[in-house]
Amino acid sequence: MKKVILLSITLFTLQVFAQTPCENGLADGFPCENIDLMSHLVLGEAGTGGNYNDIWGWTDPVSGREFALLGRSDGTSFIEITNPLEPILIGNLWSHIVGESLWRDIKVFNNYAFIVSEQGGHGMQVFDLSQLTSVEVPPIEFEESAWYAGFGRAHNIAINEESGYAYGVGSDTFSGSLHIVDISNPLEPVLAGGYGESGYTHDAQIVNYKGPDENYADREVAFLCNGGSGVFIIDVDDKTDCQLISELPYPNVTYTHQGWLTEDHKYFVVNDEIDELSLDFNTRTHIFNVEDLDAPVYVGYHEHDTYASDHNLYTHNGLAYMSNYRAGLRIMDMNNLSAAELTELAYFDVDPGVESPGYSGTWSNYPYYGSGNVVISTFSDFFVVRPNESVVTSIEEKTQPVDLVVYPNPAINELTMGVQRHTQDLHFKIYDQAGRQVGHNILLPAGISTLTFPIDHLAQGSYRIVVSEQPQVSLQFVKL
Repeated sequence: MKKVILLSITLFTLQVFAQTPCENGLADGFPCENIDLMSHLVLGEAGTGGNYNDIWGWTDPVSGREFALLGRSDGTSFIEITNPLEPILIGNLWSHIVGESLWRDIKVFNNYAFIVSEQGGHGMQVFDLSQLTSVEVPPIEFEESAWYAGFGRAHNIAINEESGYAYGVGSDTFSGSLHIVDISNPLEPVLAGGYGESGYTHDAQIVNYKGPDENYADREVAFLCNGGSGVFIIDVDDKTDCQLISELPYPNVTYTHQGWLTEDHKYFVVNDEIDELSLDFNTRTHIFNVEDLDAPVYVGYHEHDTYASDHNLYTHNGLAYMSNYRAGLRIMDMNNLSAAELTELAYFDVDPGVESPGYSGTWSNYPYYGSGNVVISTFSDFFVVRPNESVVTSIEEKTQPVDLVVYPNPAINELTMGVQRHTQDLHFKIYDQAGRQVGHNILLPAGISTLTFPIDHLAQGSYRIVVSEQPQVSLQFVKL
């Protein structure tokens, strides 16, 4: 039956809605500001099942091709978005257990995807993502590359890519908290330990701590969002003897859903999924100062102009990318977290006309592609969007680790690039305004400060040069 279903997908042409700029507050009927719609697939076009759910992303380190990993009620879809105007359904991985579940979660380590579900007996699927680049006639059916049976169901999975450990949470083990798996060999996951003393964990982020607290420098630390119990910080450096560091209370805790650290590990930014619905609040984002892990400080909350329930958020280059259900994707400048203040730079509303609390609209997003494109999942849709120049400019003003210049600008046949303050080989890519890579990768060896290369093959228009190792470093030029 599964093969019949997949074949049926191959027999129709995906109805892709091509790039639509955000103009006069709308992009193809979706309310927006400073975000353009690149493409849009509806339920059935990005895979089967009764609903879509979580989403993650992967970039092939060899070719630079970009892929979205879309969770569905009955499996996982792999969608190439290298050309964001024409997403391609590469293939499908069915759930380990036949049937459907509302929830599925996906994370990536070392070019493998790790997938969990609330389905009883599902365990953790492991999938070799390198298979995606060799598919000649998509879509195809994939098989899981390995399977871990240490737990049955799990609500979420968190991975510390620096340490090589995966953390199943909301599972049927360790009181629903941390089920720790060594995935240093992705094809042979091994139980490493667990922690359950703080009760059920809904979601988590685990990092090798790089913040100001020297007592925990480079130790592996878990930040737990524990539903009605609030936030907990756990030292998980010793997987067989995890220790509570601190508990982070905040007023009107209803359901601490998910949170993400700022990239300097000074703040933990948190959403409470149910307070808007049960307490009649506007959307609230809670801010914790975690510069002292033993004594974290609740800074306060930012109150949004919307009433939508909040779901998943991720931080990148000084911005927070928030999937706030019926209010859609909200991009916030974290310019003043010390005062619990956020500044909205852009939004894309995937559920037009509905702003009330509740559970339709966007489930999640993934903002970490070098191209600058962002993918959004909802219960019934898959979107590729692109923040426009005003958002990109905000990112560039915040972080510029190396100095990059290009000249002449505008240019006709050749462009010269100059870089200072780089001590390693740098690789550059050129993207057009749609976020598509054009031309070949450019190498600037360590110690070389200028490089001239031809651009006569490019059509007239605006382009962006991006540093692959530091994607927040980019510069725009115009080809005449």
